[in-house]
Amino acid sequence: MLKAKPNLESRIRTLKRDWAIVYDMLSRKDNSDFGWDEHKQLVVAEDVVWNSHKEAGQFRHRIFFYYHQLTAIYVKDRATRKDAQTTDDIVEEIDVEDVA
Repeated sequence: MLKAKPNLESRIRTLKRDWAIVYDMLSRKDNSDFGWDEHKQLVVAEDVVWNSHKEAGQFRHRIFFYYHQLTAIYVKDRATRKDAQTTDDIVEEIDVEDVA
């Protein structure tokens, strides 16, 4: 018997993971050589760029439908460096709270 919920959850995790890879390819400063072809719905770049970014190779000829819609959904969940804390910062904050 096929259970729908675990399969849907797995598909959503895979979709979110793939979206994150494409999002990072298009939004990072060090990956500015990647572009988005709106008509074909895929990531585009020169061969030299693809060859220097091996981890991105899986998206070289792969259509990624609904990129903009998924961005609207998932971009809010992306961690940013703003207000980022190290483990030392967190431990120090806990110690300060314990003293108070």
